[in-house]
Amino acid sequence: MSRLIAYLVATVAVVALAKSSTFVVDQHRFGVLDGVGEPRQVVTEPGLHVKLPSPLQNVVYLDKRLQTLDTADGERFATRDKRELVVDAFVKWKIVDARQYLIALAGANADRGSEKMAQLVRLALNAEIAGHEVADLIGGQRGAVADAVRQRVAGDARQLGIEVADVRLKRIGFPEGGNTAVIERMKAERVRVAAATRATGTAEAEQIRGDAERQRSELLAEAQRDAESIRGDGDAKASQIYAQSFGKNPEFYRFYRSMEAYKATFKGRNDILVLDSNSEFFKYFKNPGSGK
Repeated sequence: MSRLIAYLVATVAVVALAKSSTFVVDQHRFGVLDGVGEPRQVVTEPGLHVKLPSPLQNVVYLDKRLQTLDTADGERFATRDKRELVVDAFVKWKIVDARQYLIALAGANADRGSEKMAQLVRLALNAEIAGHEVADLIGGQRGAVADAVRQRVAGDARQLGIEVADVRLKRIGFPEGGNTAVIERMKAERVRVAAATRATGTAEAEQIRGDAERQRSELLAEAQRDAESIRGDGDAKASQIYAQSFGKNPEFYRFYRSMEAYKATFKGRNDILVLDSNSEFFKYFKNPGSGK
C-alpha cells in the first residue's frame, strides 16, 4: 500500500514537473521567458518549448497581431487661437520587440500597452492642435495634422518596442453648444479677409490701369511724333520731286496740277461750280493742246 502511494506521488510530481517545464506558443503570440522578473529570452516560433520549472522561469505571452486603439470620446484640445475642439482618433499598432516592450513597461500586459499608446496619442494631438488655428484644422490641413501626429507617436512608441502602422483622425468638431458662436466668428473672419483681399486687388488694379494708360499715352505721343517726322520728310521729298518735274517740263506740271484740281472739285454728281467760261480754270477743257 505504501509502495502504491509512493508511486502515485512520484507520478504526480513528474507530471507537475513536466507541465511546469514546458509551454506552448501559438502563431499569434510571443512567449517571453523571464528569470526573477527580468526578460531573458523571446520565443517567436509556434509549438511546444521547454523551460526551467517555475518559479525559476515564467512565461509571459504577448499578442503579436495588429491592434486597434480608439481614443476616448469627447476629448478636448485647445487650438492656437484659444478655441476648444473635440477630436476622436484611432491608432493601429503592434509589438515588434517583445523584450524591449516588457522592459520599458516593467512587465506590462497588453492592456498597459494600450494605456501607454493612448497617452502618447493624447500628447501628440495636444502638441499638434496647439500649433494650428481652428480654420486650418477644419479646412485643408487635417491630413497634415494626422501625419504629424503619426510621426510623433511612432517616434515615441519605437522606444517601447512598438511599431505604429497608422493614425487617423475620425472626427474634429466643436463641443456641444459652441458650434454656432464659433461658426459666426469664422464667418466674420473670412468676410474680413475677403474684404482686405478685395481692397488690395482693387488698389493693384488701379495701379496697373494707371500704368497702362501712361504707357498708352507715351506710345501715342511717340507714334504721333514719328508720323509727323515721316510726313514732313515725305512732303519735302514730294516738293523736291515736283520742283524737279516743273523744271524739266513746266507745261506738263501745270496740266497735272489742273487735273488734280478738277478731280478735287468734281467729286460728286451734284457738285456745281459757277465760273466765267473764259476762266483760266477751264483752259485745258477748251483747248487741251494750249500749252504746246
